[in-house]
Amino acid sequence: MSPKSSKAGKAKARKTGFRRIATEEAFSVPEQMDAMREVLARQTEYDPDLFLWKVQTDPNGPVNKPLLDLEGERMRIMDRDGVDMHLLSLTSTGVQMMEPGKALAVAIAANDRLAAAIGRHPDRFAGLATVPPHDVSGAIKEAERAIQKLKLNGIIINSHTNGEYLSDRKYWPLLEAIAGLKSSLYIHPRSPIPAMAAAYRPDHLEHAIWGYQAETGLHALRLITSGVFDQISSLKIILGHMGEALPYWLYRIDYMHGMAPIQFDRAKLKKRPSDYFKRNFMITTSGMNWHPVLKFCIEVLGADNIMWAIDYPYQTSPDAVKFMNTAPISDADKHKIFHKNAERIFHIKQA
Repeated sequence: MSPKSSKAGKAKARKTGFRRIATEEAFSVPEQMDAMREVLARQTEYDPDLFLWKVQTDPNGPVNKPLLDLEGERMRIMDRDGVDMHLLSLTSTGVQMMEPGKALAVAIAANDRLAAAIGRHPDRFAGLATVPPHDVSGAIKEAERAIQKLKLNGIIINSHTNGEYLSDRKYWPLLEAIAGLKSSLYIHPRSPIPAMAAAYRPDHLEHAIWGYQAETGLHALRLITSGVFDQISSLKIILGHMGEALPYWLYRIDYMHGMAPIQFDRAKLKKRPSDYFKRNFMITTSGMNWHPVLKFCIEVLGADNIMWAIDYPYQTSPDAVKFMNTAPISDADKHKIFHKNAERIFHIKQA
């Protein structure tokens, strides 16, 4: 990618007056692909995440080359569509299906490669660090290295790990460390845990059509009802896909959580569940290029809590750019969603 073509993309974006920072953009590295091929070789029964990994590791498949190519076709597409920056994250399931030692090694390699790419193109890339949640002490050390030394822009975890959620108290030291680093945690979807996935199996509903948002929304709600935000009030969580359906359900969640006639064995919270969602969560538009939902989420959460995303290479840039360009909202809100909120939350230098 020549400096001339990189500048052309920036100029194209600014013709409309908007800096465009896409905040859920996947990439991969050879170390991740090789490690997941080893996991696939040990597969003995159906696993919905490994079903997807068969596609991702296939050199002739639709996403393998786009995931591995950071500085060729990806940047040409960014220039073509006027996208200034990708906030990159290691594609799901990250390192979470690897044994802990391997997971940490691949996370370190991926974060080093990500930092190097950002160093070569600081105006085009920012990035979220990968950590192995199933090695809490290793994850904390790598989060500290990634944020403090590599200067990455946040952390990403792909929902559950070995069927466990971050709401379990053994993971709270990791959440506390992320908050202490003044960093944000993007909880990216993966397929439901095996206990859930069987019910989704007909017609492959366990994937992005329904299972991803159902599983990730459950994860987020478990964090809220666990009481973790009363303990770590500054923790900031990012959810893609317009909040994984939770904004739509906030009224009913509040009502049922506080329902007096029936007593449930839940943690006592200082606030309503919706209060934590509005205080401790941000959402992105990834994969939800639909104006009615955008307007609803602005009404419920405010434009300050929404960021633009494409979900590249799983969804396409032209659709996402057109969606936000033509959104029936004010230019002030477009600036917030296109770039200002991402600059603030992910500590990205203003252009």
